Amino acid sequence: MNINYKLLNVKLSQIIFISRFILYFNYNILIAQTYDIILGRPTDKSITISILFDKECEFYFEYSKQSNKYTHSSQTFTNKLNTPDEIDLINLEANTRYYYKLNYRIKGTQTYNKSAEFYFQTQRSPGKSFKFLVEADEHLYDKKGVKSMYLITLQNQAKDSADFMLSLGDIFGDDHTPTTTKSADMDALHKDYRQFLGTACQNMPFYVCLGNHEGETGYYLKQNGTDNIAYYGTIWRKFYYPNPYPNEFYTGNKTLEPNGIGTPENYYAWTWGDALFVVLDVYRDCDINDKPQNWDWTLGKTQYDWFKNASSAKYKFVFSHHNRGQGRGGIVPAKGFEWGGLDNTKDKFSTFRKGWDLPIHQLMVKNEVTVFFQGHDHLYAKEEMDGLVYQEVPMPSDSTYEIGMLANADAYTDVTKGGTGHIRVNVEPKGVTVDFVRAYLPKDTLDGIRKNGEIAYSYTVGKSQSDVEYDEKIKENNFSITHNKTSDILEFQASNTSLNNRLIELIDIQGNFIKSKILEKGYISTDINSSDLNSGIYVARLINDKISNSSKVIIIK
Repeated sequence: MNINYKLLNVKLSQIIFISRFILYFNYNILIAQTYDIILGRPTDKSITISILFDKECEFYFEYSKQSNKYTHSSQTFTNKLNTPDEIDLINLEANTRYYYKLNYRIKGTQTYNKSAEFYFQTQRSPGKSFKFLVEADEHLYDKKGVKSMYLITLQNQAKDSADFMLSLGDIFGDDHTPTTTKSADMDALHKDYRQFLGTACQNMPFYVCLGNHEGETGYYLKQNGTDNIAYYGTIWRKFYYPNPYPNEFYTGNKTLEPNGIGTPENYYAWTWGDALFVVLDVYRDCDINDKPQNWDWTLGKTQYDWFKNASSAKYKFVFSHHNRGQGRGGIVPAKGFEWGGLDNTKDKFSTFRKGWDLPIHQLMVKNEVTVFFQGHDHLYAKEEMDGLVYQEVPMPSDSTYEIGMLANADAYTDVTKGGTGHIRVNVEPKGVTVDFVRAYLPKDTLDGIRKNGEIAYSYTVGKSQSDVEYDEKIKENNFSITHNKTSDILEFQASNTSLNNRLIELIDIQGNFIKSKILEKGYISTDINSSDLNSGIYVARLINDKISNSSKVIIIK
């Protein structure tokens, strides 16, 4: 068991200590606790637990492969107030879900408090299915982002039981005042997100992809020594969030930057199951001006050479805040300059990038990238160019649901959707399914039309037509059934309509057939008379073209 402490080259007088507590959202109720946990850097045999207390404590972790039967325990640690401790659980087994619990006692007390049980997943083996999540542009530091809205999105994410979550930047901010923002400001901005992420990321590791508003650009790094927003942003990001660095599991930026930064943990890659994941930093090598355009924008040769390496992974996912870092849109700006090679319709890549192999888009096509994910434009959009999907990720915190649609939808050429939420990606050996999961404030669902957690758009990549059709039939067959004691009927509700009649069968707990009813095509609800049935547990089945889903229902009289 190891503990790692981050070193800061920052004067103590610059640090503002802010009381830290984790928030749990229950409509309008926020409940304070004394710690938050954010997981990071999962591998085949380790996980990093970043824990931050707002009180002086002693603590240790118990963990095991079985729920509530803990076979391993860490050593006992004593925290440093307002400093996150990074605890590495090591010697784990690959392709395994682990359960863990925090035990802590506040200084001066004798009794240890126990947390709820949490969990995490080590690296999946090839051929194993899994889910991961993507969000972008939280913007809680300005008026675009609404904290209560963001907490609902995180609640929805927690229900997905995903292996990990990536944020595509504009998380911490705020570069709107780059010359006056100081270390204490960046400390507070980075620290503030822990209370929100701690409601979901104690069960799924969190990866940071840098956005433009993080301010970590090459241009700012060159200003005033260490007195600049990029230096402060890097230091405090690394202090609060355990992002990957190059080792035997992750590849990435090996550059050792001066003044206590070390490896900047800004771009990195790893494999998980059948997939390769590549996170790019589209800002750190841009040092010409604060908003680089055209050929001034670059990944930098070092990052480009690292990125161009081919992979044999079945699926490949690439992430950045935006292609080319600035501007709006997906495939339209992707055709130009370093990303696509064109300059006023003429290919000038070899002129401006001598010795480089291919523009970034063509390189991704050559290496058979499955989906490129980006943020920055604050809406849901999907486009495709040369067989490569460009996926724009919506905001998780927009309570108007329309910021990106109103401002940036015209920069896209294909699917655009308003709304707030996250992207859920289900990776299976037979293909990849990408869902846009919407989030709504409770007051915005009272009309019964909007439903928090609804799927606003879904598509598949790499699946055969028969697999897609089968998945659609499975979705058609999702349903709920409840017993209405007042009227003594079973209320049946399917999640979707069907082009065919469907058969509802009711079976008792011993497997005996009781009765059936036809759910006619085009209908999603019906009632079944239960006045002739005894109290007990029954099983309802919905059958559609040899595909059936089942659900238990309890009748109490």
